[in-house]
Amino acid sequence: MEMGVMQVQFQPHPLKFKHPFVYKIERPKNRCFQAKAVSSRTQRIMEGISVGGEVGGAGGVYSYEALKRLDNLWSTICSAQTGQEAKQVVTNAPGLFTQSDMTNKQVDRFDVLVCGGTLGIFIATALSLKGLRVGVVERNLLKGREQEWNISRKELLELVEVGILTEDDIEQATTSVFNPNRCGFESKGEIWVSDILNLGVSPAKLIDIMRERFTSLGGVIFEGCSVSSISVYQDTAVLKLMEGKILSASLIIDAMGNFSPVLKQIRGNRKPDGVCLVVGSCCRGFKENSTSDVIFSSAEVKPVGNGNSQAQYFWEAFPAGSGALDRTTYMFTYVEPQPSSPKLEELLEDYWDLMPKYQEVCLDDLEILRVIYGIFPTFRDSPLPAAFNRILQFGDASGIQSPVSFGGFGSLTRHLGRLSNGIHEAISGNLLDSDNLSLLNPYMPNLSASWLFQRAMSARKDAGVPPDFINDLLNANFQSMQRLGDPVLRPFLQDVIQFGPLVKTLGLVMLTKPQILPSIFKQVGFPVLIEWLGHFSLLGSYTFLSIYIDPLIRPLIDTFSTAEKYKWKRQLEAWKYGAGLDYKFTHNQEISLKNMHL
Repeated sequence: MEMGVMQVQFQPHPLKFKHPFVYKIERPKNRCFQAKAVSSRTQRIMEGISVGGEVGGAGGVYSYEALKRLDNLWSTICSAQTGQEAKQVVTNAPGLFTQSDMTNKQVDRFDVLVCGGTLGIFIATALSLKGLRVGVVERNLLKGREQEWNISRKELLELVEVGILTEDDIEQATTSVFNPNRCGFESKGEIWVSDILNLGVSPAKLIDIMRERFTSLGGVIFEGCSVSSISVYQDTAVLKLMEGKILSASLIIDAMGNFSPVLKQIRGNRKPDGVCLVVGSCCRGFKENSTSDVIFSSAEVKPVGNGNSQAQYFWEAFPAGSGALDRTTYMFTYVEPQPSSPKLEELLEDYWDLMPKYQEVCLDDLEILRVIYGIFPTFRDSPLPAAFNRILQFGDASGIQSPVSFGGFGSLTRHLGRLSNGIHEAISGNLLDSDNLSLLNPYMPNLSASWLFQRAMSARKDAGVPPDFINDLLNANFQSMQRLGDPVLRPFLQDVIQFGPLVKTLGLVMLTKPQILPSIFKQVGFPVLIEWLGHFSLLGSYTFLSIYIDPLIRPLIDTFSTAEKYKWKRQLEAWKYGAGLDYKFTHNQEISLKNMHL
């Protein structure tokens, strides 16, 4: 589960606090006594931070105030009322742009404009390699943050296959390598794997490499620029920046993440179907620091905050490349957004208590280098089809990532080749209406089927299951996958669901632990289960179509018209990626990985 979240840099604070919660009583002259609450432990830690400049992406803002802003946003999401109209960022303009009075006001013209640079720089570079003129608009500085992304080497090599990176680039950006990697659930059992999410990659180094490559290909970057409005003409999309510049392009790619203003206009104030809340830190002082946790649970479901909500906490941990004793630990949980849902600061208060027990260290012996936090909303109707002509959602904004993952870098690596080829063909054939663009973000049954796992991993007070049910279920699934071997286990650990491995896993769980089935029905609910069965059936259908029908159609594609060729290529890709059959690990790739000197 690769990561892209809020983070802050911590510097030791000169003040010492002996009590986590105290009150200061002041006695103003001729006034009643006033009680003033002293800051929480989280606030005291974070207010000792030296705040630097903001950079792009979900983890590019700093300070305790940024945490409070995100918590306020989270509260707004939890209490949102459907039907409220969002700000209209995108409007349809009549006629042709070339015949409008806006033509003389534009600053520059592009084939593609990418809004959002942290992940957008990857698709921008891939399209530049294909000879398109591309511009990137970034609200802050286009640079990566210090927090590392953990990912598998196989996923990074897919960027090499696209042509935007070399293996030397990957070696340069990789700051740490760690094996083996653990998956465990309370005291019920654990399994160990190798070479799964076992690289720590520096976003700062990786994005610097991408930035240099993009500009060397003629790409243009607009830093410190925010999207004000987008007007879609019959022949062009026109982007107006808040700073006053006017840019135009054949296609605008929205890579502004989960909180894109365009995405908000499309979805309105609709609540997400699920949210992953993540908190954590990078600390120095871990003596045992050679292995990682892909997913680990050290306790059963517990109350959070004022007790109105419950959470099943999961952990992820890995060595950080900044030092031999530096380690990043994430605590995350899955929730349905409700007014009673826990706040990030409440999770951080639990984190400071639970992390030392989980890692068997004393918090006082650690030097806190970074504090990390984020919210990742997901929707069942993902990926998101294009809602406008000449505008396409990409990355987190498209919902292409798995609902059980947090951060979209891994899904970006898997889909970048498919998307860059499809976008290039759409522009070349002038197939930029919403129907044709929607073929680039098609329905994928394996992605929709993974919603059952997100639901199963979310604590629900009204479910009527034992507190240790989630750990019991996950342990049964992981033990079954381990028994079935790497072809079943490894794709799942990289958020790829495939029909055959899923059937085998579910079958083995039902055979070895049939007594858990009634609790599964209670936990997920029959409506969700019935919906899932539909996606599961289509997952089998897509698998059949990709294996047996694709080879019959593919030789005929070159005889089709440009428009029909484009549509059939996208359909074949939807079958392949929707069935998870894009996931392959060849012997040659394995040799290549072993030869990398990291």
